[in-house]
Amino acid sequence: MEKVEALEQWRDSELFDLKEKTVLEYVEAITYTDRQVDNVLMSRLREYFNEDEVVELTGLIAFQNLSSKFNSALDLPAQGFCRVPNTEGDGNK
Repeated sequence: MEKVEALEQWRDSELFDLKEKTVLEYVEAITYTDRQVDNVLMSRLREYFNEDEVVELTGLIAFQNLSSKFNSALDLPAQGFCRVPNTEGDGNK
């Protein structure tokens, strides 16, 4: 649970090793539209995963993104599996 709570600061956290940080960087590159998976990131990812594993990891990330968008579009409430930051009224939108 400690790692889950530290996810917002994963880049600076000592809880995550280099493999985990590489995966989290990949997750962000896939998830955020202002980012992109470049050759450098893909090379670093391949230090830890073979081709099949990269495809599987990419599929899992894409599925989670699809689920998030699907649930949001249908205004489905969270099931309590993760902490959602409160962005209402705090100017961090």
